[in-house]
Amino acid sequence: MPQLPAPDYPAEVRARLAGDAEQVIARYPDSRSALLPLLHLVQSEEGHVTPTGMRFCAEMLGLTTAEVTAVATFYSMYRRKPSGDYQVGVCTNTLCAVMGGDAIFTELQDHLGVGNGETTEDGAVTLEHIECNAACDFAPVVMVNWEFFDNQTVASAKQLVDDLRAGREVRPTRGAPLCTFKETARILAGFPDERPGATEAGGSAGPASLTGLRLAKGEAAGGRVVGPRAETPPPRSASGAPEGHPSSHDAPEQTAASDPAHPTGPVPGRDRGDRDDRRGAGPDDSGTSGTSGEEAR
Repeated sequence: MPQLPAPDYPAEVRARLAGDAEQVIARYPDSRSALLPLLHLVQSEEGHVTPTGMRFCAEMLGLTTAEVTAVATFYSMYRRKPSGDYQVGVCTNTLCAVMGGDAIFTELQDHLGVGNGETTEDGAVTLEHIECNAACDFAPVVMVNWEFFDNQTVASAKQLVDDLRAGREVRPTRGAPLCTFKETARILAGFPDERPGATEAGGSAGPASLTGLRLAKGEAAGGRVVGPRAETPPPRSASGAPEGHPSSHDAPEQTAASDPAHPTGPVPGRDRGDRDDRRGAGPDDSGTSGTSGEEAR
């Protein structure tokens, strides 16, 4: 059973964290708005959010531990148990999954000897499957401490985790250089990344993601966007996409609103008088099939 109330930090640790917390709280007009970054702050101390960390947040913000716990258990970025220096997340959402994400995740579990959310014996790597990270242009994607490793394969993903465990330098495909999970948590708490070149490191969405932005700005869409694995663009005859359309995903599709042959109407098998079907009801229509408003009353 956990000790109640949770033990406090050692005096020197609490004093240091309190000074950091005061800087974070000062950014917000309402102190309770600082709860999310404070949870990242205490996570940077021990690598996960402990009962002691939640007690600290509650005391700094004048909240109950129940209020803090409700938030800490809601967001998956807050770890509730000890984890590795490197959080390796394999995207298994639909696009990444079919492009190889499922295979990568399965192979990494066997390669590392761990299951989802588990950590290797050396404490270096925690493996998990994650949901979409808005990098579909580069599927399948693996993230390490929320940095992108794009266009992965089973072989490259195995090499990635082997390098992490061996302490070899690993560089993300784009974005800032890699750091440990504790260091990442402190950055997410709002403290500057003081590593040389970290803030200058660039990273961007892929061409397909940016096509809509260019069109919205009135710029030319450019050529058809095709994934790097495709030799030729797939046919889109069913949707009627014109030749040279910038992306197969942007092609207009027939919908009830745009296709006169398939207008919006009552759901088949449902009478117009059903209480949850109000479509087409006139101002004098009571919603009762086959009766007038007066008869319905």
